[in-house]
Amino acid sequence: QVQLVESGGGLVQAGGSLRLSCAASGRTFSRYAMGWFRQAPGKEREFVTAITREGARTYYVDSVKGRFTISRDNAKNMVYLQMNSLKPEDTAVYYCAATIKLASDWSRYTGSSSMMDYWGKGTLVTVSS
Repeated sequence: QVQLVESGGGLVQAGGSLRLSCAASGRTFSRYAMGWFRQAPGKEREFVTAITREGARTYYVDSVKGRFTISRDNAKNMVYLQMNSLKPEDTAVYYCAATIKLASDWSRYTGSSSMMDYWGKGTLVTVSS
């Protein structure tokens, strides 16, 4: 079992920055690839970024490339999302997720949430214009 707890959300002005954190329980954290997803009001949850289990590969949705950076610290069981140059359209609840199915290759992600093994409860990011 892996429990995920997100933190770091809040209200920020457009152009500002936030750093989200996801704390994972358990001794098997390094076996999982980690992803960040978001769900804006009235929209479906979407993939944002992911990192493989050893941090060798990262993946980003086009809309956040060059602005967001995912990282992880396996010694601390943490994954981070640094978000810069935030836009109002980044407003959403941000979730972290863990998957062992895509541990070393997120490119096989089909878009199905069933590929994730564990989800956090989310943290709200609001970007004002």
